[in-house]
Amino acid sequence: MAELDLLRFIAALAVLAFHYLIAFASVWGERPAELFPAVAPVAGLGILGVELFFVISGFVILMSAWGRGLGAFARSRVVRLYPAYWLSLAAVAAVYGLTGAKALDPKLSAGEYLVNASMFQRLFRVLDASGVYWSLWAELRFYLIMAVLVIIGVTYRRVLVLAGTWLVCALGVELLRVTEVLQNEALSEIVMPRYAPYFVAGMSLYLIHRHGNALLPWLYVLGGYGMSVHSALERVHGRIEVAGFRSMPVGDVSVIVTVTLVFAVMALVALGVIRMRPSKILTALGATTYPLYLFHSVVAVVLIPVLIGGMPPWAVALTTTVAAVLLSYLVHALAERPIQQLLKPRKGSQTPPVPAVKVEKASVP
Repeated sequence: MAELDLLRFIAALAVLAFHYLIAFASVWGERPAELFPAVAPVAGLGILGVELFFVISGFVILMSAWGRGLGAFARSRVVRLYPAYWLSLAAVAAVYGLTGAKALDPKLSAGEYLVNASMFQRLFRVLDASGVYWSLWAELRFYLIMAVLVIIGVTYRRVLVLAGTWLVCALGVELLRVTEVLQNEALSEIVMPRYAPYFVAGMSLYLIHRHGNALLPWLYVLGGYGMSVHSALERVHGRIEVAGFRSMPVGDVSVIVTVTLVFAVMALVALGVIRMRPSKILTALGATTYPLYLFHSVVAVVLIPVLIGGMPPWAVALTTTVAAVLLSYLVHALAERPIQQLLKPRKGSQTPPVPAVKVEKASVP
């Protein structure tokens, strides 16, 4: 779906804009929001680019899991996630181990970098080597939930049961947390009350896309939307509390509008209203998205301190962005894609599909 390739790339650019123009004070040496005051209120909304990723992921992962066995599903996720991730982890380790870069340095030991290679570092209470890795932990937990569904068997009704149960549990855990009745970190890690609404909404929209309009999936989308607005506002408020409004000049109304736009666009995609013809450009943008998400921080750490002395801030930000996009495409074309091809099973090693047996209806005498 070409439109999803474009949306994924837009989400990655939104995250990049948030980091380059709002969050990376240690990289610039001063508050980026004061360097780019005209666009800071919009760039700050880029923090919600990850939430768009989550809705798309709910849609796409259910689509990719439908009709697959556990082995094929797990293999597809490993081949998709790990090659670019390992390359970005190596880049992070090289930058902080071989250069004098200090900004955003996680200050990890060699052993902690090795734990990061598993992508399960948060399970072992080890810091992320890069700040963007936090979202991958949420994705991995979603994949584990989907793996259970794949084992049981993916059907329309089972997806509805899973989505509804997950949404209710997320609402319950969030209410317990907000009212301070129960603070259970392990339960929150499993249920993911802040991110579950996005995944459930994406799954429900895929059901609508695949099977047509129905009341229950739309109710899940609306429920996910309401919970997502709360989650997004809480996340932005948390950022403002840490950095201050001058560094994160984002208002509540703009957050609500952004979340509404995310859900509206995805709904139009699900309904087929937004449909784009596949093209080499959109395919390339889609392929560049994941490396761009992983590598843009490293590129900023290397380039911005070098360029800031001789170029205006806008030129520095633009040059760094172009460099990040080009590097990400090269990483995909020259490294990620060849590694993925090596990791994919050979056709001859795959178990041939069982031929379908045609069942004739018994004739009634």
